[in-house]
Amino acid sequence: MIETSGALIHRLMADPMDGAAIEDRSLSLIDQEAPSHHFSEDEWAVVRRMIHTTADFSMIDLVRFSPAAIAAARAALAVGAPIFTDSNMIRAGLSLARLQRNNSKYSPASLHCHIADGDVAQQAADQHLPRSIFAVRKACKMLHGGIALFGNAPVALMELNRMILEDGVRPALVIAMPVGFVHVIESKAELMSLDVPWIAIPGRRGGSTLAVAALHALCMLPEKKVR
Repeated sequence: MIETSGALIHRLMADPMDGAAIEDRSLSLIDQEAPSHHFSEDEWAVVRRMIHTTADFSMIDLVRFSPAAIAAARAALAVGAPIFTDSNMIRAGLSLARLQRNNSKYSPASLHCHIADGDVAQQAADQHLPRSIFAVRKACKMLHGGIALFGNAPVALMELNRMILEDGVRPALVIAMPVGFVHVIESKAELMSLDVPWIAIPGRRGGSTLAVAALHALCMLPEKKVR
């Protein structure tokens, strides 16, 4: 029988847990309930955070990491690499406090999303193409050595793939989790064939909250032990 909200609130008042404690308990429950998996400790921290965001243990079977993804993420965050997002939802969801744990210089100016820029909208209207293509092109300079997050626009990821192949752009890390039905499978499959660090969810599934969760988990990885 499911307890009523009133009973649960009274219990919480009697035995208080703040937000951080509830989060810790949630992550502990995920560890207890998760089936066996092949992820390294750092990779599991990312997947576990994505499970926490969705309450979906199927993430264990979906999330993929390139061999250099974790090391590349650590290095990029440590130097305060600029961050490109394919939607303002992702940009708004990113925590500066978590980013600053890795580099105190992170600020709102470190986060770039051009999807609503006037010049991008005009180019898209003139050429009858999605704004996301021109938003990625506008970010070309910062994408070379930057972190790119995709949770919304597979066409934007396709354009980044083209820039990697044709223009020599080399992002420090690509988090590829656009969701949808058109071009989404192809965009992620192609990225995963390229020689750049990436974290991805193949297939149609994804979303902005998952991209944010992945980067937040990377921000909170424990410091690497030096032997």
